[in-house]
Amino acid sequence: MRPLPGRSFVVAIDGPAASGKSALGSRLARRFGFAFLDTGLLYRALTALALERGVAVGDGTALAALAAGVQFEVRPGPGAANPDRLWVDGREPGPLLHTPAVDASVSAVSAHAAVRRTLLHHQHDLAARGDTVMVGRDIGTVVLPDADLKLYLIASPEVRARRRWQDLLARGEAASFPQILDDLIERDRRDSSRAVAPLRPAPDAVILHTDHLTLDGEVELAARLVDAARRVR
Repeated sequence: MRPLPGRSFVVAIDGPAASGKSALGSRLARRFGFAFLDTGLLYRALTALALERGVAVGDGTALAALAAGVQFEVRPGPGAANPDRLWVDGREPGPLLHTPAVDASVSAVSAHAAVRRTLLHHQHDLAARGDTVMVGRDIGTVVLPDADLKLYLIASPEVRARRRWQDLLARGEAASFPQILDDLIERDRRDSSRAVAPLRPAPDAVILHTDHLTLDGEVELAARLVDAARRVR
């Protein structure tokens, strides 16, 4: 059963850092033929542009003006097994979004209310282009409060840190598990206590506890929820 003509079907997935939102979201999008967007990449892209152009990460007004002039696109990855990719002003930034400099500054950039308001318009535009799985930290509460299905992933800091540590080691990168754990706990504190769009589940979100679930298990559970929501639509 397809969504009603003229209206996109949207799945919002939220949760803390390293809770597996992107892994679940990209798999779910491929399963149903939806577009996929990790909204954290918008903030990373803006941070990378600011660093490239010398815009201070503490200047919310200048950052918002920079964001207003950016064109974001979601394009399919190469091959059916690859997730959609973010393009910025006609180019794919790819690894530039995950440099240590961007890692160190993206939280400061995303904390500005003016930045979040500007990127909100971009996110609305991207979601309106077709059926979408969108992941982030405030999708169900702020960005798309009328999403057809809202999921909120929960995993302990220790489990999330171990997943990120193993991912880094698999890519051949040096990684310290204690440092990753400390960083995640601090990120949770900042995200949950910020004045603008704090991290929290939407009242009508389905909470998925993933400590003891494999990714395949998460996908099957979420797919059943999508099927149920589409039948209601």
